[in-house]
Amino acid sequence: MDQKVKQVTHKLLPAMAHGVITKLFTNIWVVKGAMKMPMLMPMKISRSMVIIKDADTDELTLVNSMRLSEAGLVELEKLGKVTNVIRIAGFHGRDDGFYRQRYGATVYAIKGQVYIRKFDHGSNPTEYMQADSNLDKDSPLPIKSAQLKIFQSSNPPEATLLLQQDGGVLITGDSLQNTAKPDEYVGFLAKKMMGKMGFFKAYNVGPGWLQFAKPEAAEVRTLLDLDFEHVLPGHGEPVIGGAKEKFRPVIEGKLKGCH
Repeated sequence: MDQKVKQVTHKLLPAMAHGVITKLFTNIWVVKGAMKMPMLMPMKISRSMVIIKDADTDELTLVNSMRLSEAGLVELEKLGKVTNVIRIAGFHGRDDGFYRQRYGATVYAIKGQVYIRKFDHGSNPTEYMQADSNLDKDSPLPIKSAQLKIFQSSNPPEATLLLQQDGGVLITGDSLQNTAKPDEYVGFLAKKMMGKMGFFKAYNVGPGWLQFAKPEAAEVRTLLDLDFEHVLPGHGEPVIGGAKEKFRPVIEGKLKGCH
């Protein structure tokens, strides 16, 4: 694949406030920041990006990409070369194009996911970019010792990425979340609305994902077939140690919105 900087056909969105890049495991980092939902009444919510480094090549893969400030990009570049972006969440991906334009990164998405501005008020959804590679369960990944799990019943498709190290590190998008309370990146309106919807709960299955993507409950429960000790969610705090058992009660419980 051509590694030159690729053209982007949509408007790039500016960086928003974010924290520092924090190392969690060998060659795995996370950074948390804000995102503004483009709705009639814009809401500012919290999100997290995971950074994975190939120790042999110094190549970086970003999962749940989040555009960083110029200062943040300087710190990111110290870790290695931004080479890949993997989109695992069907409702994510707004900043994938930035890393493709800035670094020539190859953008991977789950087969069936479409990049659209679905929440833009007053306009019809319009496609604004294409991934460079569409992944299914058998596709090779740009990360060593990684396993992709795809929720086929989710619309749009959703996936998790399991890294075979440190007892199993599971990276999630909207499926598993861990937001016991609003953090500094959650705005006033979001605190009210998301609180009513049940977002602020530790070790949670994303209520928005269940409501809007409507995955099958039986397929959600297959998460428990995976071996993992830690969860790095797209929304909320990392769960370090005993993560599978911490999430088990909600996964086995009533999944409101599933069919």
